[in-house]
Amino acid sequence: MIHHAGRTIETARLILRPHVLQDFPAFAAMWMDPNVTTYIGGVPSTREIAWGRLHRYAGHWALLGFGYWAVFEKATGSFVGDVGFGDFMREMEPSLDNKPELGWVFATHAQGRGFATEAITAAIAWKHQHYAGATISAIVDPANAASLRVAEKCGFQRVAETTYNGSPIVIFERAHSH
Repeated sequence: MIHHAGRTIETARLILRPHVLQDFPAFAAMWMDPNVTTYIGGVPSTREIAWGRLHRYAGHWALLGFGYWAVFEKATGSFVGDVGFGDFMREMEPSLDNKPELGWVFATHAQGRGFATEAITAAIAWKHQHYAGATISAIVDPANAASLRVAEKCGFQRVAETTYNGSPIVIFERAHSH
């Protein structure tokens, strides 16, 4: 039995909880959708890559005590996306070391409904309750207008423009005080 005590979050419209194996079909379908990955590497995931990502998410919880949540719409029970914190040891400048990286991705059918802002706000509150102090980082493709708006709406400030894996990105940070 997987224990999620203290790791499940409920908002007005959403339930966030760590991923379980049964989430894989919907999770993989989302990551294999080219509309979802347009600004996340630009290439749809294979089942193998999605499987590795699911393991990486579980590994964050197991090794670091934080990670990504599977996000479900309360009204329908359907999987709508992922949101959470990672430490991906990205080789980039400026470094994101010691700044938990918040990321989010939502299925095509769930985009444009305010779910990202709602889930991110809840995730930030959880982080501050369990891991006070650290500045939170996020990276966004500069062409992803929707995610740029979400980051700013959630209190992130642009701090740098750089490249990661040869593609331009905007680095955002959010201090605890917001």
